Amino acid sequence: MKRQFFVVAIIFGAWLVVSNPFSDYYLTYLKAETITVSMNEDPLYREIEEKAKKYEKEPSDAKIDPVWRAIPGYNGVKVNIEKSFKKMKKDGEFSEKLLVYEEVHPKVNLSELPPTAIYKGNPEKPMVSFIINVAWGNEYLSDMLATLKKHHVTATFFLEGRWVKNHPELAKMIVEAGHEVGNHSFTHPDMKSLSTSRIHDEIKRTNEVIEATTGEKPRWFAPPSGSYKEEVAKVASAYGLGTVMWSLDTIDWQKPSPDVLIQRVMGKLHNGALILMHPTDSTAKSLDQLITQIKAQNLEVGTVTKMLSEERIMTKDSSRKES
Repeated sequence: MKRQFFVVAIIFGAWLVVSNPFSDYYLTYLKAETITVSMNEDPLYREIEEKAKKYEKEPSDAKIDPVWRAIPGYNGVKVNIEKSFKKMKKDGEFSEKLLVYEEVHPKVNLSELPPTAIYKGNPEKPMVSFIINVAWGNEYLSDMLATLKKHHVTATFFLEGRWVKNHPELAKMIVEAGHEVGNHSFTHPDMKSLSTSRIHDEIKRTNEVIEATTGEKPRWFAPPSGSYKEEVAKVASAYGLGTVMWSLDTIDWQKPSPDVLIQRVMGKLHNGALILMHPTDSTAKSLDQLITQIKAQNLEVGTVTKMLSEERIMTKDSSRKES
């Protein structure tokens, strides 16, 4: 019996060596470890490791600023050593152009801050956003949309609920052109003076009419005339909306000449600018040159959602990234 057991044990042991299903995994693991050790010992790999810190940036957390209120965070960037090494090993020398980057998320997100107004994007982000409040000015919308399309620019149109109800075809036209739509109240009241129930009603009704008309659910609320109180931001948050103000005003309702409007914006342009405008003759005539000059400053123009996201903007002089 013992002899038979001994023979079986030998046979089983031989099977483990020859046919062990885990042997391939083990050999693959050893091979991967060997490759890693080999890369770590390569002078080029070590050079990339040493130089990586020069190109990396720490993420910045979202925060409440005593003046500007809520400021969104901004992703940092780090060098992926292994992917960079694989791109450079063919030539065998360090190349800044072949560095591969990955974004690093901040610890604090905008959504984690208490509900409060947002006046601008992160100051490190080379981007601006057009906030176009719409409650009138129908005759200028087509020209503005054509100009935005010409420059491949998307904006955020904040729509009054009553306007959407009366002009559903124009609201649909804005969305079909690829733009973002936000909530601009239903009857354009002074939100600061409203009761809690009226605040709820203005925001809720507008959300409903925009979604029913365009199929889009707003993510942002812009108080009419910029008048609000902290309760307004809290109620908007209950409906899933962030409250958006502006850091740069075209004052286009005063009918400035195109030159004045452009100078007004360009003279105070900054990273993260939220630029307030309306469908007016002044804006329609200024928009083409305004976009051209903003882009000449190496700034991207996009929606409020993209502006307030943590996503990095990769400009001509920025580092490349790879997922």
